Amino acid sequence: MSDLFKALFEPRRIALIGASADVAKTTSRPQRFLRKHGFAGEILPINPSRVEILGEKAYKDLDAVTGDIDHAYILLNGKAAVDALAACGRRGVKVASILAGGFADAGAAGASMQDDLSRIVRETGVRLVGPNSIGTVSTDPAMALTANAAFAVDKLRPGKWAVVSQSGSLIGALLSRADARGIGFSRLISVGNEVDLAVGEIADLLVDDPKTNAILLFMETLRDGERLARAARRAHAAGKPVIAYKLGRSDIGQELAKSHTGAIAGSDATFDAFCRRHGIVRVSMFESLVDVPALLVDRPPAGLSGKGGKRVAVATTTGGGAAMVVDNMAMAGLDIAGPPQALVDWLKPLGIAAGEGKLVDLTLAGAKPEIVAGTIERLLADDANDAAIFVVGSSAQFNPELAVEPLLKFARSAKPFAVALTPSAEKSLALLTAAGVPAFRHPESCAEAMAACLLRPVPQPVPALAEPTRQALDALEAGRVNGFDERRAADFFGALGVPLAKALAIPDAKRVVAAVTEIGAPVVLKILSPDIAHKTEAGGVALGLPDGQTAALAAREMEKRVKAHSPHARLDGFLVQKMERGLAEVILGFRRDPLVGPTVTVGLGGVLAEIYKDAATRLAPVDEAEARQMVDEVKGLATVRGYRNLPRGDVAALAKAIAAFSALAHKAFADVEEAEINPLLIKRDGEGVVAVDGLVVLRQA
Repeated sequence: MSDLFKALFEPRRIALIGASADVAKTTSRPQRFLRKHGFAGEILPINPSRVEILGEKAYKDLDAVTGDIDHAYILLNGKAAVDALAACGRRGVKVASILAGGFADAGAAGASMQDDLSRIVRETGVRLVGPNSIGTVSTDPAMALTANAAFAVDKLRPGKWAVVSQSGSLIGALLSRADARGIGFSRLISVGNEVDLAVGEIADLLVDDPKTNAILLFMETLRDGERLARAARRAHAAGKPVIAYKLGRSDIGQELAKSHTGAIAGSDATFDAFCRRHGIVRVSMFESLVDVPALLVDRPPAGLSGKGGKRVAVATTTGGGAAMVVDNMAMAGLDIAGPPQALVDWLKPLGIAAGEGKLVDLTLAGAKPEIVAGTIERLLADDANDAAIFVVGSSAQFNPELAVEPLLKFARSAKPFAVALTPSAEKSLALLTAAGVPAFRHPESCAEAMAACLLRPVPQPVPALAEPTRQALDALEAGRVNGFDERRAADFFGALGVPLAKALAIPDAKRVVAAVTEIGAPVVLKILSPDIAHKTEAGGVALGLPDGQTAALAAREMEKRVKAHSPHARLDGFLVQKMERGLAEVILGFRRDPLVGPTVTVGLGGVLAEIYKDAATRLAPVDEAEARQMVDEVKGLATVRGYRNLPRGDVAALAKAIAAFSALAHKAFADVEEAEINPLLIKRDGEGVVAVDGLVVLRQA
């Protein structure tokens, strides 16, 4: 293991800077918890006013301590904590953690102090956890370096799962929920504000930890995406699932996006895309962090095992409870497999009719050990399903010997098998967990875990990007110099390989008639301005103009409307464009997300795009195969995929355009913050697609 890992999780000498002898104070907890839970190393309390603290020799400062110090936990606040970190840097301490908040989480003054912490880390090389870190814990070897009150428990349960959390208090919540189930952890760490060590780098350390076989993440944001991506890919190669619960499913903050795409593909969609690309299992329930790993550990993703599939057989002693599990699995994209004929024939003489629907309902009469065991044996032996779930009713609470104990023999079955308990039955839950049978108290988490097991993402290769053409680079430069109106945006997209509607840019209304003659009526007339992102809202679009005279009149009226709406906007004339029609309209967007980097989004287009938010998002770039998957995910595009014998659209051309557009992820286009085509018209199969409106937003200097 690396020196950093050892100093972080397996230190031998720990300094507690600001340690207190008052057991009523939070600052006494780390010392008490270290000894309570069996830390065998040396504890070095630092307190200038004490010579002894809780039976340990105390030191006035770090310089009074001889020898190396592996890890220092700073229990001071504000400026005193900053000074203590500087002392750690001078003293050569390998890793320091800071308990206190009040830094960047507390306004400008705190942010300035956090900048000081960053400077100390850069200048001295000390590695920092926090600030706002409630601590770091290992169970083997025992090392409870934490101020979290949850660690006042009598005993820490060892386990093989590690937790990395941006919330300190929720580590305690996970600890208590898992302990009630008989589940323990290998490592737990609260990373706080992540001035230095962040989720990605710590997860990367845990990939190499032989005492960890699953990595669980509680996240509020993503600060080191590249490191987390690397860790997730390495974890996949090592057979260790990475499972993340992330806050932020709402659209708060998206109002600053310049494009429709920015409002459609919020941070939640982009984090989903990040997880999909790098093989991270994202869960929607907090409870799933302790529920899901049991179905994933030591089981390769279904697609890699050669046994891919999403058909789940369900048997139960409670029809209503099983229906909840089935309903949630269907919502998660799983299929319900009916019972095999062999099981139907076996149950029939027992008075149980199992062939009338997909659910095998044994009813109360079937809550007998031999019937339960025989049912599961036959389901697991059936090649027509890929996994099995047994849902237990009230007998789980009062008579576990009837329908729970018979399930213990199916622990670690070759085929995924799980048990859902309808009542609150803690004894049965612990019994199943101890035997190695994945067990669930909520139908939602049971369904989510099975979906994660069968539909688990594997890291996807990042498509290679060709070097940009000279035409694309020149078009970008023209936009940089003159501003991106729609004409320059179209030139740029065309150079990337996106088909465009025929169009002419003209400087004033006097040229409209000639332009319409050249383009051919009917036409669309649009105002040209690098300062107006959404022309329709400014009255800058007229559709279906039948001839040049009508278009010329429309141009004069349009200029008046736009000047009234946007009096300070620069107007560069008009765009006269061939009126195109298609089977459907698509919005195609690119955005450099502040958390995950370049993303591409495809969705239902037109002026209502933001309302429907029917879209698919991926990390950019994508190839044509992944682009086609995106098209398949957009519900509103079912009409061009051959739905109910409607005319098929050219989805192959659409996928090609998406892939070409995603090349904006190339480093040569790094100053393109957002770009959008809305709409991109899909024509009939074989007739292609055509872009009729575009927007480019450059990063502000």
